Amino acid sequence: MDIVNISRIWEGACKYLGEVLNKDVYSRWISVIEPVSIDNNEFILAVDNDFYQTWLEENYLSFIKDAVGSVYSEEFTIKFKVKDQVDIVNEPAPKPKKTTLREKLSRTPRNKPQLNQKFVFDSFIVGPSNNFSHAASLAVAQAPARAYNPLFIYGDTGLGKTHLMQAIGHHVISSSRANVTYLSCETLLNEYIDALRSKSLVQFRKKYRSTDLLLIDDIHFLANKDVIQEEFFHTFNALFDAHKQIVMTSDRPASEITGLERRLVSRFEWGLVTQLEHPDLETRIAILRTKQDQSDIKLDDDFIMFIAENVRSNVRRLEGAYVRAVSYMSLTRRELTLDSLRHLLRDTLDQEQHSLITFDTIQRTVAEHFDIRFSDMSSKRRTREIALPRQVAMYLCRRMTSSSFPDIANSFNKTHATILHAYKTIDSRMDVDSEIKQAVSTISQKLGRPVVV
Repeated sequence: MDIVNISRIWEGACKYLGEVLNKDVYSRWISVIEPVSIDNNEFILAVDNDFYQTWLEENYLSFIKDAVGSVYSEEFTIKFKVKDQVDIVNEPAPKPKKTTLREKLSRTPRNKPQLNQKFVFDSFIVGPSNNFSHAASLAVAQAPARAYNPLFIYGDTGLGKTHLMQAIGHHVISSSRANVTYLSCETLLNEYIDALRSKSLVQFRKKYRSTDLLLIDDIHFLANKDVIQEEFFHTFNALFDAHKQIVMTSDRPASEITGLERRLVSRFEWGLVTQLEHPDLETRIAILRTKQDQSDIKLDDDFIMFIAENVRSNVRRLEGAYVRAVSYMSLTRRELTLDSLRHLLRDTLDQEQHSLITFDTIQRTVAEHFDIRFSDMSSKRRTREIALPRQVAMYLCRRMTSSSFPDIANSFNKTHATILHAYKTIDSRMDVDSEIKQAVSTISQKLGRPVVV
């Protein structure tokens, strides 16, 4: 494949990544990547050093694979290499002059946070799975620090948490002179480390404690980071006491973030906690039709329905499937059929199948592994031979499904508190008990979705 095509594919992939990742993440981790070559179905990308290589492989590999797949139908294995070990396709753009954190903070304009222009309330499709979170976000946007403070939005990846958070920011900026700050928790940590190194903690604290609206994404990233937890605790208190609005998102409720201090959990739950759930069929169809209204290429209703019926786990994957279909038609100039669409989305459809794991499947697999009866999963017997496997099943139900603790509790005929206790027990015991850790790993592999333990 020639150089032009490699660059063109990567350019399209970057456009896709720019839509699904926030600007800070894209700027820090994606914009520095350079395409190298395609060799034996390996799409080789170059980065500056081993740290970038490891971080990208551990955190963004799936995003990059989806992005490349969205613009080219052939399946590639993504491989990273350090730049001094390869010949770069194009000369890298000159790097901007390094600036200190003190300079960055002094140049930060008010009312100009890095918000995605597409993430506004008007473009958010409301359905039964998200109407409460949408209503709460709108209420906060219309009356910051007077409606619900803090607002804590949680849910699985790709359901719209960042969209709602940034929509609040857009609304506040357009309707007031308030100082709005938006960032990911990872960015907060990086800036804090920079502040420690450059001895500019005063400027760091002033930046975040003087804002009127703090929007912080992926707050679960604070887990097990004691120093930044201490710093954020005092920042939270300063803002709350000054009647400034705080909005946070997470992939799970605050009480389930292992490694988060209890005093932070308590504060995160002071205001309103709301969950985003998986969209139903009608909402998924509405999302795809809205996406189509914004595109120059139209898909037949049969294709829209096929995607909506088969991609159910999250909005990001749903929109990614649509983009892949439209990109295929645009790049190949070929007519799309259901068979070609099914082949084009084969990886996505396979991921969806793995996502469809039920409580019953988990319970049966755990019972088989520990050689106990399936009926023991919901029985009242409490012997260790049964209690431990039951706790493992409860833990896996929470880790491998998007269901709430009450839903899981119903499947075991137990209480919400019992499920929460089981989850925390297994999570902590895996740190010291290799047998339990191995059991969780083995069972999750049997279920087709290995859990990182």
